[in-house]
Amino acid sequence: MTDKNLIEASASLNIPLHQVEAAAKLLGEGATVPFIARYRKEATGSLDEVQITSIRDELDRLKAIDERRASIKKSLQERNLLTAELEGKLDAAESLSKLEDVYQPFKPKRRTKATIAKERGLEPLAEFILNNQQSGCSEKAGEFVNAEKEVPDIQAALAGARDIIAEIVADDALARSSMRDYFDKNAVLSSRVLPGKEEDGAKYRDYFNWSENAAAAPSHRVLAIRRGESEGFLVMRVIPDEEGAISILKKLFVKDASGECAKEVAAAVEDSYRRLLSSTTETYMRLEIKKRADEEAVRVFANNLRELLMASPLGRKNVLAIDPGFRTGCKVVCLNRQGDLLCNDVVYPEQSALRIKEAGDKIRAYCKQYEIEAVAIGNGTAGRETEAFVRSLGLPASIVVVMVNESGASIYSASEVAREEFPNYDITVRGAVSIGRRLMDPLAELVKIDPQSIGVGQYQHDVNQTMLKRSLDDVVVSCVNSVGVEVNTASKQLLSYVSGLNSTTAANIVAYRNQNGPFRTRKDLLKVKGLGAKSFEQAAGFLRINGGENPLDASAVHPERYSLVEKMASDIGSDVNTLLKDASARARINLSAYVGGDIGMPTLKDIMQELGKPGRDPREKFEAFSFADGVSKIEDLKEGMRIPGIVTNVTAFGAFVDIGVHQDGLVHVSELSDKFVKDPNEVVKPQQKVSVYVLEVDVPRKRISLSMKTNPQKRVRSAGDIAARKSNAARPPLSGAPRRRDEPFGSSFGDLFSNAKRR
Repeated sequence: MTDKNLIEASASLNIPLHQVEAAAKLLGEGATVPFIARYRKEATGSLDEVQITSIRDELDRLKAIDERRASIKKSLQERNLLTAELEGKLDAAESLSKLEDVYQPFKPKRRTKATIAKERGLEPLAEFILNNQQSGCSEKAGEFVNAEKEVPDIQAALAGARDIIAEIVADDALARSSMRDYFDKNAVLSSRVLPGKEEDGAKYRDYFNWSENAAAAPSHRVLAIRRGESEGFLVMRVIPDEEGAISILKKLFVKDASGECAKEVAAAVEDSYRRLLSSTTETYMRLEIKKRADEEAVRVFANNLRELLMASPLGRKNVLAIDPGFRTGCKVVCLNRQGDLLCNDVVYPEQSALRIKEAGDKIRAYCKQYEIEAVAIGNGTAGRETEAFVRSLGLPASIVVVMVNESGASIYSASEVAREEFPNYDITVRGAVSIGRRLMDPLAELVKIDPQSIGVGQYQHDVNQTMLKRSLDDVVVSCVNSVGVEVNTASKQLLSYVSGLNSTTAANIVAYRNQNGPFRTRKDLLKVKGLGAKSFEQAAGFLRINGGENPLDASAVHPERYSLVEKMASDIGSDVNTLLKDASARARINLSAYVGGDIGMPTLKDIMQELGKPGRDPREKFEAFSFADGVSKIEDLKEGMRIPGIVTNVTAFGAFVDIGVHQDGLVHVSELSDKFVKDPNEVVKPQQKVSVYVLEVDVPRKRISLSMKTNPQKRVRSAGDIAARKSNAARPPLSGAPRRRDEPFGSSFGDLFSNAKRR
């Protein structure tokens, strides 16, 4: 990484240069973001994961520009076009768009109107017209009339010269930059329905005749219109006022509007905009607003995923898990505290009286036989009915009954991971196991599923997939390493997200564990095939060994600091075990005495915090949640009800809330709080327990409008209200097609605005 790039990254991110240099050096040496943030605070000045990630991404962006710059220079050199002046301009270009502006006049071109005019010998005439705008040009044009070159008269000569000037304008770096700036500020995003597509494209009816400022268009709206266009129902344009754009170009190229040549230049400028610059700049603008929309959609998805992965775990409990169903019955599995499958069965609590009694007897018997401590019930079809049935069985009060979000469970059950874990069981058993394990530890179970399939994003299949994957992978890695992983029980999928490990080393750890038994110390990890000193350095602090030979192995204290902790204990006449158990012993340690070399107060404070609560789980304590009694289907809802719910998804336009009726309700952004809310993430997060007010219920269309305001009022459906809502945040397109319970938001349009999630 060049010094120039480091300086540019520092300025762009507003992070001191020495911190950027330190982070870049560590990243270049193969250190991971979680490792740098946790164990190299002195080197980076305590940069957090967000800052380190932004440095990594900005340096990658600058590297891509450097690679393109080198490619352009090579092309110019091969054609003997690279001059010192041109090289200087290329080196000064700080973005890809400006780099392309410099290169534009030298790009190999297909045969254009301008190249044809040049072939006819009209380039000198074009240069004369540009440089002598106060003069007359008809007489000069007469010099270029040549029937053999297909220039039969003066008008043909002037037309060819205008074609050349139009291309000069279109290739000019300042003109291109000016047009981008003008489009950025003034372009209007508009859409209209294609003739004859009104009925088939009804789900896009809100965008049949839509327009708004492109720069202000929200992410979900941009992505919705683009999808409507890609499906052949809409036409999308992103253009500003034409006269304003042409006026800017004329100021750049027309020097004296009264001269004959100046009029030719003005005509060429108008032609350049309409024929060349308008379309190329619109293409730029379409890509730019798509990029912005992608970034916002990915940000929303990443935030939602983090909250879901960091949801409170029940912990190691004996769990009876139920995947509900009506016709096919409820699949029941029993899991021990390690999540191992003990038994499976099918019960039918929704059929004959005999079968209902049989189902109840079986569940009570399983609870007693396997000392069940919690019952996990999937929130899909028949979920609320199954929950009511289980609660009616009179199970011991010590057994908690919990509804579990099962989005993605069917994807896991049919995956290679599930087949490898349970080769002798069908997908229904695997799905029920996943539901139970999600209650015990959401993070450990959800890492087995592609993040895009978990169902907490919007339009994820429409955004840049490389950007999305990298962002979601960053979130998973961050969550896994912030919680830490018990190396003796973790799956290879969970281990693969640990800093310094990958799918191969994770599989090797599991293989070593299966062959040699549990790891007794962190140092034993060095015996694992493919796990060398560098990988050990990156991973060791995030791997836990509970009940091992060294008590520090169960903490986040890195092995490289064990000797420091031992010295602390020795200096106060104690031992490590005492430090871990006795706060008064830790209080006698003078941290400032240990500052020196690469050890500073940030690391020392982290060590002391970890000694106080070794291996502390940063996730919140689990609290059981129950939906409102007597409300299990949409028909049970009445306007004005105040009921509990759980946030399932947060989007740019509001939040979806599960209220236990197999149909998520929407709290529009305007109904999230008594105060103005710009970003729904400021108010709600996935898995958050909320109290909502039922504003409106549309049973035939299965739409539920909710509010989180203190004293909400039913919205007035006036023309003025509809217009105001459209100007504030138009709803995404609707679809009558129901969404499968495991289908992620965005994989089909669903009904995002009006309760897309149907179970």
